[in-house]
Amino acid sequence: MEPGGRMVTRRWPNDSEHRDAISAARTELVSEREIERSPVDGGEQIVFAQEFGPFTTYQRIVDVPAPDNGDAEVVERTRYRLKIPWFGWLFGPPVRAVLARRLKAKGWWTPPDEVDATQAMVIGLLAAASMSAAFINTIFTQTVGFAADDFGISETAKGDSGSIVRAGIVFALPAAVIADRIGRRKVLVTVAFLAPILTILGAAAPNFPLLVASQTIGRPMGIALAFVIGVIAAEEMPKNSRAYAISVLAMASALGAGVAVMSLGLADINEGSWRLTYLVSAIWLVVAFDLKRRLPETRRFAAEAARTDRPVKAPRLDRKRFALLAGVAFSGNIFIAPASFFQNTYLEDVRNFSGGQIGLFSILIGTPAGIGLILGGRFADRRGRRQLITVALPLSVLATIAAFSIGGLGLWGFSLLAGMLGAAVFPAMTVYRTELFPTANRTRATGFITASALIGGIGGLSLAGRLLDGGWSYGATMGLLAIGQLIVTVLVVTAYPETAHQELETLNPEDDPVDLATA
Repeated sequence: MEPGGRMVTRRWPNDSEHRDAISAARTELVSEREIERSPVDGGEQIVFAQEFGPFTTYQRIVDVPAPDNGDAEVVERTRYRLKIPWFGWLFGPPVRAVLARRLKAKGWWTPPDEVDATQAMVIGLLAAASMSAAFINTIFTQTVGFAADDFGISETAKGDSGSIVRAGIVFALPAAVIADRIGRRKVLVTVAFLAPILTILGAAAPNFPLLVASQTIGRPMGIALAFVIGVIAAEEMPKNSRAYAISVLAMASALGAGVAVMSLGLADINEGSWRLTYLVSAIWLVVAFDLKRRLPETRRFAAEAARTDRPVKAPRLDRKRFALLAGVAFSGNIFIAPASFFQNTYLEDVRNFSGGQIGLFSILIGTPAGIGLILGGRFADRRGRRQLITVALPLSVLATIAAFSIGGLGLWGFSLLAGMLGAAVFPAMTVYRTELFPTANRTRATGFITASALIGGIGGLSLAGRLLDGGWSYGATMGLLAIGQLIVTVLVVTAYPETAHQELETLNPEDDPVDLATA
């Protein structure tokens, strides 16, 4: 046994039902093979090992007494070790309950496919990295209202600042190109260090332009971290679990964003205390060191790099697919970026929320959205992506517009509905960015599609800021910008392919097949 291993012992009645059930190889959560069967005191002892599953160490020993020994019991002992970095505390108890046969193996918390030990470790590391990326990508949006008040900045200038910070995507694009040439791991580790280090600079900004400048460099590192995370997840997860992986990573991102939101309490200390929130970025350096120590290169990239016929230059992107996904990303973010960016300003200026109340609102509304993420990810993997997007996306947009239009319980109710529906759509929409491109240019495509989304966001933020300064209400502004999401829905219905249940190599015949079980 590896250090840190655990054991589950269960005792069962010595009847034919339990003898047959416990003596059979397990096929859920872990696939077993029988490696030894030997007679013991008129009965037998059966030893099983892991054929395929998430454990780094696994052995199950079943002591079966003689059938006529009614006073004896069937004894089952399972020794195992599960490595899920950072989130083992969350998955450990249900895994132990499954091994003890107290919980079914297929539940909300399990992927549709079985995963191996490497995939379990990678998804844990990527979840921690997602927390870091979300914090970095959220902190400016969460604090810009407080900084603008401190420096005396108008709504138009505030909207322009969001556009400028998003334009910093140009600093993230080299990471996308390089990751397709030297590997995902090296790039991920590098940006995982750069993102928090550069973001911390915001704490020392003496004026608003320099705050914007610091985040124009720091935030793109968080964006690069996020899209490389998505590529690694797509390349490592089984074909029926890619959207599930995105939903898990999105939940981790919500936790990271929640840390940024909770740090808003620091902004209430005094007029300039919003700076303290940027110092919190330092905690994510711990994650960067762990990624450097344990994250492996993806097996698909390793196989691509080992090809003897690998081209010196990266292959050209599929222009039709890229134009479609980039257009959807651009159109969707015309609405998404202003809805996110101006939410705190709306709550503060229109609904008279304090910094602490905004933080509480974000947590109470955002936490239940995790239900939407899990359900959406599982639905997208089991039933398909397009059906989910077609129904849930328009409803989430309508709920968002309503939340920006009314106060009281309606604000809370529509915000909750918008959050859950939007979260349900997120895995299905996001996973397309990595599924429809081959390994040799998957990160490049994902990075440039992300850039397209941010360009759309820049336009949406600029327009929203000017409309609000011109006297438009928040509800009317969001209603106009929702045209972008209408375009997204039409494009998904008419042009998106269904990618559920297909290997990446089937969707991208340029790639050689990769058996993740043996790679």
